[in-house]
Amino acid sequence: MDLVQMETFLAVAEERSFSRAAARLHRTQPAVSQAIAKLEGELGEVLFERSSRDGTLTDAGEVLREYASKLLNLRNEAAGALTELRELHRGRLNLAANEYTCLYLLPLLDEFRRQNPRIKLAVQRTLASRISDEVLMHSVELGVLSFRPDDTQVKSMVVYRDELAFVVNPRHALASADKVSIRQLGAQNFIAHNIPSPQRQKVIQAFKRHKTPLQMGVELPSLEAIKRFVEMGNGVALVPGLTVRTELQSGALVRVQVPELQIERKLRLVYRRQASLSHAALAFLKVVEAYAAAHGDPYCFQQERGM
Repeated sequence: MDLVQMETFLAVAEERSFSRAAARLHRTQPAVSQAIAKLEGELGEVLFERSSRDGTLTDAGEVLREYASKLLNLRNEAAGALTELRELHRGRLNLAANEYTCLYLLPLLDEFRRQNPRIKLAVQRTLASRISDEVLMHSVELGVLSFRPDDTQVKSMVVYRDELAFVVNPRHALASADKVSIRQLGAQNFIAHNIPSPQRQKVIQAFKRHKTPLQMGVELPSLEAIKRFVEMGNGVALVPGLTVRTELQSGALVRVQVPELQIERKLRLVYRRQASLSHAALAFLKVVEAYAAAHGDPYCFQQERGM
């Protein structure tokens, strides 16, 4: 029993004639009769009164008619829903990002919503170390990472270039300096993030190379808390530049250049290599590409080599 058989059955029932049903379906009458006979054989029930010439339904036929109508209505609804997806009139896009990378997403999500207001967006806050796994487990379609994923099943696209920023509050002794050496930072109290990351290791190694102590007297669970604590005068911090744009513009924090700590951070959009991305995800990638083309550095849209 398939949908073509249901369609044929309903045509006969509604037209009350095998010949008119055949004309409606653009088929021959023998083909219609054969399809009905096959359906009756599969069900083990007679669906039409053979003594009647107007396609009168039997009791079994009346029961099947209701279900056949539901099945075909569902088929039409499914086809309509898929059309809406293709035309971006409905759908959902799930992304994964951490506290930092979510800031990169905001202007892109704003532009995407302007173009596709009916698509539901959900950004799941996830530890960076877990984002590739979430993508591979189909929990989300796209993720944002600040490091290149190791898993070859994950494809990555560089979409933003950032760097670490050394920041102090305006009253700090180093606030008036345009540039300082890493060796001048040995006595400073660093407010650090308590989640391990590749960038944290790069900073630790940089201090070791320059034989300078790194004092991380306070570790906090979020970048927002780190910024606020530095603003209060409790120390200094190395944070992603993207996260302190507002504070630097307002004067709440001051950035000081440290040549030895010029550490670049590339943000990447990641997704499953073999994925058939949804229409919503493909539309989002187009927004990312167009936004990079329109705004330029630090935005970009560049597939990584070997990926």
